[in-house]
Amino acid sequence: MEMATLESYMQDAASYAAVAGKDDALAAFGDPLGEYTHDGWYIYAYDNECILLAHPYEPQSLGLDRSGWTDSRGLPVIRMGRDVALAGGGFITYLYPKPSEEGIDEAAYAIYEPKLGYVLPAGEGWWIGSGVALADLTPDGSYPGIVGDMISLVGDGAAYALAEGDEAALAEISDLDGRFVNANGHYLYAYRYDGTLIGHPYLPEKIGSNLYDREDIYGMRTIEALATTAGEGGGFVVFIWPNPDEGNREELKIGYVLPVNDEWWLGSGVYLSEVTGEYTPL
Repeated sequence: MEMATLESYMQDAASYAAVAGKDDALAAFGDPLGEYTHDGWYIYAYDNECILLAHPYEPQSLGLDRSGWTDSRGLPVIRMGRDVALAGGGFITYLYPKPSEEGIDEAAYAIYEPKLGYVLPAGEGWWIGSGVALADLTPDGSYPGIVGDMISLVGDGAAYALAEGDEAALAEISDLDGRFVNANGHYLYAYRYDGTLIGHPYLPEKIGSNLYDREDIYGMRTIEALATTAGEGGGFVVFIWPNPDEGNREELKIGYVLPVNDEWWLGSGVYLSEVTGEYTPL
């Protein structure tokens, strides 16, 4: 499936809302047997206060204020989606479980996975969104190449640390000309579990600083979320981080972390714009 398919699906839904009107559109989007709900695809709708208006798999949440809802790692998905939609719409990314025959279990954090989403304004005071699993973007169910390469980079870094020891690994991670800075400009970073930065090729002046309490523009404590994920065995975290190649503008980033031992962990990430080829203003 191509990203253009998701964008086209969303544009069609927005056009339908404009023609059918809000009430009929919400009824269609919220219908689990409706034309917009099929093969794991569905539309959700919110007003600009983050009140859920339609969702075929979350009828029990209709009418609730979801402004405080976050994904399994703390990303405020609904507020972020609202803001992107109000700015004209575009791609977003987050963690969320796939729907099953029984619906969606938002409490099942173990099955959350990276999703590529798209949001659009649907009319005065409300907006719509949808998303597909990132692994569903490729025919073989693997992650897009740039994401797969990033995951491999993290795995290679953890294996190197175990084979060569902490001192050698941290020196290699912090070396701009080292093996863990690749041709795409992707790199590894390393932290202790208390949030102290101990390895980074582009921020040598920050090594030794504790960034555990750092908050992004939405108040998400990014390093805490990454450290917690690594401490639980590793995995994905979606977060917002300045992009130094684009004037340090705030962008969504798909991160992946692994523990090295009980003292430190490492990770890397890919900006959403690298996956989609488009920048989503936040």
